[in-house]
Amino acid sequence: MPPLRGTGSHPEAEHPEYAGRYRLQACLGSGGMGVVHLARSQSGLQLAVKVVHRQHAADPEFRARFRQEVAAARRVSGAFTAPVVDADPAAALPWMATLYVPGPTLSAQVRRNGPMSPAELRRLTAGLAEALRDIHRAGVIHRDLKPSNVLLPDSGPKVIDFGISRPYDSDLRTETGKLIGSPPYMAPEQFQRPREVGPAADVFALGAVLVHAATGRGPFDSGSPYVVAYQVVHDEADLAGVPADLAPLVGRCLAKDPAERPTPDEIMAALHPPSYEAAAFIPAQRRPVAPRATDADADAGGSDDGATHVRSAGGPVPVAPGKGRRAGLLSAAGAVVLALAAGGVWATGAGDAPEPDAAGDAVAQAPPAFVPWRTALPSKGGSTPACVPAGSALYCAAAGYGTARLDPADGRVVWSHRESSPEAPGLGAAPGGPAYTAAPGGPLRAYAADGGARLWRADLSRYQDVPLPAGATLMMVGQDGAAEGLDAATGASCWRHSLPGHERPAFALYDAATGLAYAFEHAADGSTTLVTAVSARDGRTAWRHRLDGALTPAGVSAGELVLTSMNSDAQVTGLVRHDPARGSAVRVPLPFRMNGPEVVVAGDTAYLLERGGTLLAVDVRPGGGEAERWRLETAVGLTSAPVLGTGNRLFFSAADGRLLAVDTRRGTLVGQTRPRLREGKLGLASSLPAPVVLGRSVVATAPDGSVFAVEADDPAHW
Repeated sequence: MPPLRGTGSHPEAEHPEYAGRYRLQACLGSGGMGVVHLARSQSGLQLAVKVVHRQHAADPEFRARFRQEVAAARRVSGAFTAPVVDADPAAALPWMATLYVPGPTLSAQVRRNGPMSPAELRRLTAGLAEALRDIHRAGVIHRDLKPSNVLLPDSGPKVIDFGISRPYDSDLRTETGKLIGSPPYMAPEQFQRPREVGPAADVFALGAVLVHAATGRGPFDSGSPYVVAYQVVHDEADLAGVPADLAPLVGRCLAKDPAERPTPDEIMAALHPPSYEAAAFIPAQRRPVAPRATDADADAGGSDDGATHVRSAGGPVPVAPGKGRRAGLLSAAGAVVLALAAGGVWATGAGDAPEPDAAGDAVAQAPPAFVPWRTALPSKGGSTPACVPAGSALYCAAAGYGTARLDPADGRVVWSHRESSPEAPGLGAAPGGPAYTAAPGGPLRAYAADGGARLWRADLSRYQDVPLPAGATLMMVGQDGAAEGLDAATGASCWRHSLPGHERPAFALYDAATGLAYAFEHAADGSTTLVTAVSARDGRTAWRHRLDGALTPAGVSAGELVLTSMNSDAQVTGLVRHDPARGSAVRVPLPFRMNGPEVVVAGDTAYLLERGGTLLAVDVRPGGGEAERWRLETAVGLTSAPVLGTGNRLFFSAADGRLLAVDTRRGTLVGQTRPRLREGKLGLASSLPAPVVLGRSVVATAPDGSVFAVEADDPAHW
């Protein structure tokens, strides 16, 4: 394509008309590395496409740095950054496309409107600290945090431009004699020991950014970058104009010694709820129209938090691809695992009673109204409880607490097995049958639904993984590769045999409508996948087919199996709909690659939710035309699996304890609860428990150790 002549002020007047398949529409800005253009995807999604300057494209070192920028941006893509949609670092002019974030930069906001108010500054502090926490958790150091690299959309601050960032373990180092960064926002060690820069340098930059937001200038101000560098290394920061209640915290961020600076978690904790106000960046239209009585309870840690919907017990279990064989002890609703082995059983005491809801008495006078509730399960180490349904029963567990049965009507603890172990094995339940806990390589214990008496115990060291619940059967695979079905009520083996063609299969999905469990096994080179449908009741093989690609069963649509398809980087690139009766397979490509999405299938639609918060709805009908129905950037940094409820609702949980609800017809966020953090802190979570839908309520869990229920049909007033 011939270059499009331009007369813009950016250094490269000649710029391409396309980057890959994206038509570049307008110039958004320019920097030392490249030009950022506005573009649209084929579905109409607005993108910001960064195209490298031509003079840099010929520099091998620069290309290596750009590849690292793309990798870093992908690594942290989520709630606090502009998610990466596509990139081609090997193009003649390397480029990267991210989601376009509508909103001014912090520098433009301050230049136009002056310094921020104290309340705005506290919200900015919390948002940027949370962003750095997630960036550092992904193993990345930004190294160039400054006001022009902070966007301010309604959903909260977004950190952009990872052009000089690097992973902790990167071999790419700053060249001798070159300073890379922006002097007013660089830490002393970036000038003195650039090869030893760590996450604390980003905290120093955060302190400098906050001073700019509060005063309109930096803590070290001079027209000469050399003078600024000297001030950063030797002089005290100028905090005049920073609100008195924030100045000590900002001063700690600007400490010369990296070891004296607070971590992002410590910054968030120092802000103290309710000043933290993480919900302050939520757009106004997402808030309740009018305050409810339960709002007071929420401020005290009460019951207005939400939960995600899980499919009813016995339904298909969506399993995210690319997570190996540790599918976990999932309930049929897709609940993520977090339970404990058994201890003693005792009756409910005062300490196990649910916390009263502030609006409980008033709501009780109107029988049709739902009464929210909250029950604390005191756990250790910041563990988030997990819950699974079994008919009308609800079982929950948490590391350091144990396992309990709760009354889903009011959250009352019916019985509990207490265990102080910090380990977190899986939790499951059979419809109308017992509850059980399991740990890989450890014991599998089952408890009676009524009273919680211990029923049986099995040694899991003989098996490859924890069980997959399949109705009244627990599906297992032995260390020798043989499949086995255990009776959930007695623990006895119902059947055991090898699956023809399989060496080490894994069970990933159970379909209650047909009674079939689906085992799969990838070929060593990932070119094909052997899929076998097994009757959970007697172990008989219903069908067995080898399909092209690295596939993982994800759901069932009109009797046909829907699988995710992965590339060599374990990214999901499409869906496959397999008709076992005809032996046919129809591929549905995704509009962009997704990293380890959780998947749930309902009717002819599959919903894919990335860990970083991107939610995509895809039409899985053969010949259905455009595959993408809608997509939504939820601005959540870490999510649970999505679960479906009645009334066109899809629910999922966030790592900060929020429950979010999405309208599946329009792809819009229709409600979310407030965050529920433990002492203002968010612990590292490798996975999140999915919520549970029981009747009119959604039951969810939070990092503060609570289990809570809200009304499933009224997310706008959570």
